[in-house]
Amino acid sequence: MRISSVGLRTRRLRAALSALGIAIGVASIVAVLGLSASSQAGLLAQIDRLGTNMLTVGTGKDLSGANAELPLTAPGMISRIGPVQQVQSTGSVDTKVYRSPLIPDVNTNALTVQATSLRLPEIVRTGVLKGRFLNAATANEPTAVLGYVAAQRLGMDRVWLGQRVWLGKQWFYIVGILGPAALAPEIDSSVLVGYPAAMRFLGFDGHPSTIYVRSDTDQVKNVHSVLAGTANPENPSQVTVSNPSDALVVRAAAQSALNGLFLGLGAVALLVGGVGVANTMIISVLERRSEIGLRRALGATRGHIRVQFLAEAILLAGLGGAVGVAAGVLATMAYAATKNWAVVIPPEAWAGGVGAAVAIGVIAGLVPALRAARMQPTEALRTV
Repeated sequence: MRISSVGLRTRRLRAALSALGIAIGVASIVAVLGLSASSQAGLLAQIDRLGTNMLTVGTGKDLSGANAELPLTAPGMISRIGPVQQVQSTGSVDTKVYRSPLIPDVNTNALTVQATSLRLPEIVRTGVLKGRFLNAATANEPTAVLGYVAAQRLGMDRVWLGQRVWLGKQWFYIVGILGPAALAPEIDSSVLVGYPAAMRFLGFDGHPSTIYVRSDTDQVKNVHSVLAGTANPENPSQVTVSNPSDALVVRAAAQSALNGLFLGLGAVALLVGGVGVANTMIISVLERRSEIGLRRALGATRGHIRVQFLAEAILLAGLGGAVGVAAGVLATMAYAATKNWAVVIPPEAWAGGVGAAVAIGVIAGLVPALRAARMQPTEALRTV
């Protein structure tokens, strides 16, 4: 190893540039696998905090393909299911919301208006960032609570006395802003009003469109199987039932599907780095013919020469792999810190990165090493 490092120590810039391609490829592989594992760990932690025992009941389609309605009695009927702990609901209100009546009707900001029951934040595991949520008094008045995204689109980041929005051709006063609702993203882009106020001021018919259900964790599957029939006994086929935590897992799986693409890019970088190492070794053999001839004249065998240059290629690629692993780990730690994830570096990430770098070093250095070993001492010294 000492003799093999001579070429690297005497040509440091060339060695550094050759190892750079290997380092970039290995860093890409380590970062992709590390970030994927860290994001999955963060997702599992998020799901644990939010709970996997929430189910949603929504409207389906009738025989004509139109949107069906949930019965007015659906929330009450669902609450009578034994393992069910909590039931809250929202109802879609056919109206638009604007910052002021001067804004053109087409500029809706893709916001929806929903009537809501009074304990919605508790069941969807979100909180009130500013102000407060609706209560038994404000639910009867023209007051509203903004979802997290709705507040951003309306340009409202705080709640003050007299703050209002133009909703249903009249003013509604803002009493609160919700935080993000990971299990119910439809709430984020909604403006929420109480059921009584929606019926009194906005012509709402009182039918819920989404019912949120919390049940005993070990009874989620059993509750899921009876929710449709309980919500709408006459037409259970017109009811949709889902588990939002499953949607989070599917979303993570969709994100991890891109891992193959990024790993492929890392493999391309490794290939380019391998070509660079091979080129460096071929040039090194040509430049060091006098050294090869002198060593052979002093008694070095072909095996000695072959091992020297092969070890030099492996050392060069291995150094690039080690730097790449360190860079990938640091990148994973930095990004995971911004997302408040636990840092997870799978063993196959760093071990595979170093192993791939060493393998590339063997492949890239094999031909130059064989070429150097075939040189005769007299020929090598004569061509200098």
